[in-house]
Amino acid sequence: MRRNAINEEHHQLQKALKFVTTRRAAVLLGISEEELRRISHESGFGRTEMAGGEEDTYFTYEELRQICVLAVNTVH
Repeated sequence: MRRNAINEEHHQLQKALKFVTTRRAAVLLGISEEELRRISHESGFGRTEMAGGEEDTYFTYEELRQICVLAVNTVH
């Protein structure tokens, strides 16, 4: 029974590590949270959810990569 609990904890941790908050994503991308929200709104990237009575947008690492590609293509 203890092994199942450990496996479940591991699964939840792996699931949590697949997503990045708006604040962390902005830091990783080197842009402001406001700019990231604008890009998210325009591109449709990110998933907005309620957590603890607060709303935040979460991004996958693949979405962050695609935002980087969009930013590079926009600049050039």
